[in-house]
Amino acid sequence: MNILDDLKLQYRLGGIAMRVIFWNIGCFLISLVLFYNFSTAQFAFPNWLALSSDPAVFMFKPWTFLTYAFFHYGFLHLLFNMMVLNFASQLFLAFFTQKQYLGLYILGAIFSGIVFALSFYFLNISAPIVGASAAIMAILMGVTTYQPLMNVRLLLIGNVKLWHITAVILVLDLMQFRLDNTGGHISHLAGAFFGFLFIKLLQNGTDLSKIVSRTLDFFANLFKKSPSTPFTKVHKNYKKPTEKVTSRIVTKDKTQQQIDEILDKISQSGYDCLTKEEKEFLFKAGK
Repeated sequence: MNILDDLKLQYRLGGIAMRVIFWNIGCFLISLVLFYNFSTAQFAFPNWLALSSDPAVFMFKPWTFLTYAFFHYGFLHLLFNMMVLNFASQLFLAFFTQKQYLGLYILGAIFSGIVFALSFYFLNISAPIVGASAAIMAILMGVTTYQPLMNVRLLLIGNVKLWHITAVILVLDLMQFRLDNTGGHISHLAGAFFGFLFIKLLQNGTDLSKIVSRTLDFFANLFKKSPSTPFTKVHKNYKKPTEKVTSRIVTKDKTQQQIDEILDKISQSGYDCLTKEEKEFLFKAGK
């Protein structure tokens, strides 16, 4: 199995968190080809992708309240965000569903984008913003709100409480609020607030992620072709129906049984614990 096949398999089996990371990396590679100016060593994102604080722009490009959360200004920007996202995702998905994860990511990005645009509008500042940091802060703050006293082991530091990590990040945002990247820090704090609000509403029985799930299902069904059923003549049978006895025992073939064993192994120890033969078997079975 080559690297490309391995990446395809990880994308299929890694769940929604791995897919969101892949989407961010893919958008970065695309922007590197289309929007990177090598002479100035800077990205020049168009206003139909980056979120602008100018109402004359975002009013006619409302999708930018989401698209900005999948692009980054540089490799280090992307690397740090994906490291934090991977860390927060593993913790969040230990307690919540993948639909709730995707819903919080998307709604957190949109809410933070709105707060950023309104804040800069009232401050009379016009500037664009890109980055997944706000959506990531929503994920991190969400799981911190739910399990603040969870022990997390950090390299070179040891065990710390989850709320300590989140608190340090928020304090750094507050300390740098007026120094640099004011728009970014506003969106980070907004994302953290939304993550807190999302979990509190969820604990009270209101799942905001259903907004995203139902919207995605609507568009998925909209473009799905309904199978045409030709007219068939129905003949009535007046004979006494005979009872059919079906066996309740379902036997799996060897291939399916082996797939289940490998998936169980992934859920317990992760994808990296698979042998080369097991990865190739899964890749061939997925075709």
